[in-house]
Amino acid sequence: MARRGYRLSLTTTKPDTPPANETVPTRAQALLFRAKVAAHRARRLLVDWQSGPIRLGKAAADGFAALAGQSRTALWSDGLAQERLLQLGKVQNLRRAAAALDGVLIRRGEIFSFWRQVGRASRARGYVAGRMLQQGCMVPAVGGGLCQLSNALYDVALQAGCTIVERHAHSRVVPGSQAAIGRDATVAWNYVDLRFKAPRDLRLQVRLDRHDLQVRLLAREAVTPAIGPAIDWATFAPRDRAAQSCDTCNEVDCFRHIAPDATLGTAPAERTAFIVDGATPEFAAYVARRRRQGDVLALPMMGRRYAWPSDGFAAVLSAPLATLRRSLESRRLADQGAARQRALLAHAERLALALARRLPPEVTELVVAQPLLPFLWRNGDLGGRRVTVLMSRLPMDLLHARLDAAAAQHPDSPTLRDFRAPADLVKAEREALDYAELIVTPHAEIAALFDKAQLLPWHVPPAATTSPIHRVAFVGPTLGRKGAYEMRAAARALQLDLLVPRRDLEAPDFWSGIAVTRGAPLQGQIVVQPAFAEENPRPLLTALANGRQVIATPACGLPPQPGLVLVPHGDRAALIDALRAALGRPVS
Repeated sequence: MARRGYRLSLTTTKPDTPPANETVPTRAQALLFRAKVAAHRARRLLVDWQSGPIRLGKAAADGFAALAGQSRTALWSDGLAQERLLQLGKVQNLRRAAAALDGVLIRRGEIFSFWRQVGRASRARGYVAGRMLQQGCMVPAVGGGLCQLSNALYDVALQAGCTIVERHAHSRVVPGSQAAIGRDATVAWNYVDLRFKAPRDLRLQVRLDRHDLQVRLLAREAVTPAIGPAIDWATFAPRDRAAQSCDTCNEVDCFRHIAPDATLGTAPAERTAFIVDGATPEFAAYVARRRRQGDVLALPMMGRRYAWPSDGFAAVLSAPLATLRRSLESRRLADQGAARQRALLAHAERLALALARRLPPEVTELVVAQPLLPFLWRNGDLGGRRVTVLMSRLPMDLLHARLDAAAAQHPDSPTLRDFRAPADLVKAEREALDYAELIVTPHAEIAALFDKAQLLPWHVPPAATTSPIHRVAFVGPTLGRKGAYEMRAAARALQLDLLVPRRDLEAPDFWSGIAVTRGAPLQGQIVVQPAFAEENPRPLLTALANGRQVIATPACGLPPQPGLVLVPHGDRAALIDALRAALGRPVS
């Protein structure tokens, strides 16, 4: 709740009227301006320390289904080539601020403060140079461009019937902005703020898609938003003199002037960044084909496990501290279980955010490894960018549903119910997958889920010389999700002498009553993997390359091919019939 006794003398203001004899800014004026700003900031800090609004927490979207206000504004509002870098900087700043605001819960009677929620826009917090309106001119400044967000927040607050506690209009009209219709709110750390009081519980939703900034206020009960007037930008004429930039004012003697051909004003080469984790042959080959001159590779660290092709990249970024921490802590984790899965998710989040912080703002396209995807989405790093996903497993929502069905078939399994990712993370992954333009995978079952999928060929390993010592080998590991229960039922029904993995992760006596030998799958003449979920079918690929017969489920991701028999996951009868046929026994 907002602190009691909150008072602030700064109130809603009107646009400044520019003097008729306005002159070119001087350094002395700039120093005086900075001194005034410092005084205002100190005063605001003192007032807020005494009785200012508190920082509000975030809440899940459950229960907030009614739209109370919404705004949608274009991210790329300036087509001038020399302004492109500052436009990219503005979008980067919006990403950072949107991540701080998305999901904020404003309870009835609480006061929302833009700066209390966003915090100071500094380089240390990931903000970069963007365009900011200062003394009538659009100038480069760290955190520049956040007024697009504060404009949208003011607009949706009015729509939602909020009481405006503090709002400051822009002194100039930026073409294409809400200032033209009086629904703008400028902000400057920390003394020029936007603050409003909620008439009911409201949840803030702030997202960037590829082209727009979207801001919504959501309520629990139905609300009729008070929509502002529409504006025809084709016939728009600003009520005040429009803001100038170094490209339009022609005041080349101004000390702040940046020539169009200066470094800051040149259009950068827009880049693709590949944010990856462990390398696989299929994805490594894709990255090598896809990368262009100037692109960026972001990987955990250089090393054998992360052997991505790095030649030809303009920059190779890494997060060695986060990676070493993951490696050290993973060694202390059990081979299976909920604790291990929670730890791996935490490591993936740290890695994803560490790599994202190193991306330059001119990255306009991302190719992202699936394990890192939901964390980048939740942190706002995908907004305003085109996204391709390197996908190796089922989406979490479908994977959970499949494991739930398997657990219903095998209620005594200690592993099939041992972990489910948090609901907010599952939702974040689904939203990110929906947002992505392209899904790239060698997994046939995954590719079939998406109209926008590109199916890669599996890397086929070279043939080995190992001779089979058993008729039937279960690939494993001995886990419910890998089809261990179906394999055990088939072995009992057919009285098989079975080759199984060396360790039983499902239960110590799992294969009790069955003649088993411990060994590698390639030592079987018939190699079986009746998995419910499988993202790395290397043993099956090796078996096929060596002429073995393979029985597997579509969940293993292999397309139909000679030597491969596909059976539905969880179907014991179909597995038994396939094994009968492979062994030359009559099929029932």
